[in-house]
Amino acid sequence: MQRRLVPLLNWMNLSTPVGLAVARLSGCRISPGPLGLLLAEGYRRRLPTARAFTIGSVVLLRGSAPQRAHAGFTRLLEHEARHTHQYAACLGLPFLPAYLLAAGYSLLRTGDPASRNAFERRAGLADGGYTERPLRPVRAALRSLRVQGPSGATGDGSRVSAPRRR
Repeated sequence: MQRRLVPLLNWMNLSTPVGLAVARLSGCRISPGPLGLLLAEGYRRRLPTARAFTIGSVVLLRGSAPQRAHAGFTRLLEHEARHTHQYAACLGLPFLPAYLLAAGYSLLRTGDPASRNAFERRAGLADGGYTERPLRPVRAALRSLRVQGPSGATGDGSRVSAPRRR
């Protein structure tokens, strides 16, 4: 898919307008960026916890873009630009539930949401700042679900408290 066509497709499939709405509601400063991206600086909501994430062609950044883009930031933007192609290929917002399923699979198999997430792997794990974790055996993954389910409940009916933030 041609890089110049992707921003137009993401406007048409409404993922970029949704990304702009999230950025505005979060108080971000929006400016044009490289690679057809719109940079939304100053995202401060709790989720997602990543230092950058993309909705349509809008990259929401937890801080400010550096005045002089260093190699790490350039690689991060290239990673996020690959996600814009994925939004276009998924016809926009259907990307979100597909991504969540892929993140859930990765979390089950590796203990982290990126290592086996097909979308993150195709966008380039290292470029996105991720370290690949090894697969864990299916039995161990299922056992971890049984021991502590997603709601914090354990198999014996008690609850496990979530770690506190400092």
